[in-house]
Amino acid sequence: MMNFKSLLTLLGVLLGAWAIFHFKAQLGLLMLPLFFGLVLFVTLKLYRLMEKDDSDKPD
Repeated sequence: MMNFKSLLTLLGVLLGAWAIFHFKAQLGLLMLPLFFGLVLFVTLKLYRLMEKDDSDKPD
């Protein structure tokens, strides 16, 4: 189930990135905050995955 959720999130991010850059002429200055928001979302998701993976390892 976790793999499916991660793949779905990755697909959503890729579609979001495609939409931002495909419609950049129509978005104008709104493109920059949307791009930064997408980067922040991906960074936080990866950080959460790394923390979860780290907590699974026994010391």
